[in-house]
Parts: sequence; C-alpha cells; structure tokens
Amino acid sequence: MGDEDRMTLEKLSKKTGAGGEDAYVAVEGKVYDVSASDLWEDGDHMGSHAAGQDLTEAMADAPHGMEVLDNFPQVGKLEE
Repeated sequence: MGDEDRMTLEKLSKKTGAGGEDAYVAVEGKVYDVSASDLWEDGDHMGSHAAGQDLTEAMADAPHGMEVLDNFPQVGKLEE
C-alpha cells in the first residue's frame, strides 16, 4: 500500500455506511471495508458499534478475534 492508502481519523469518520455508502473500520492501524457484511448494515454492527471509527479498543470485548477481519479487504492504514 502506498501513501494514497493512508487514512486520517477525519477521513475514516466519513465512511459510516449510512445510506448505502462504504463502511470502514480501523483496528490496530489497519482500515477494513466491511460494507459487504450483513452484520454491518448501514454501518451499524449489531447495535454495538458504528462504522467510521477506530475499534481497536472495542476488539478486546468482542466475541471474535482479528481473524474475522481477514474476511474483509484492507483498504488502507490509519495515520496516527
């Protein structure tokens, strides 16, 4: 991935999945496109999490691990 694949928190916050738009989440510095998942409909993950955010801390309480994100395309890296 090149520099064009770097994403700021501000840019990530616009990828909410609302109205059929792309739904992106960041975890451990990687940005994933979860738009294709039925579990992220309109950017809402089971009423617990919203797309467009860094969910690294939330993963500690998730009933699944990082392996679930391997099913989704990584579309960038989150800038610090």
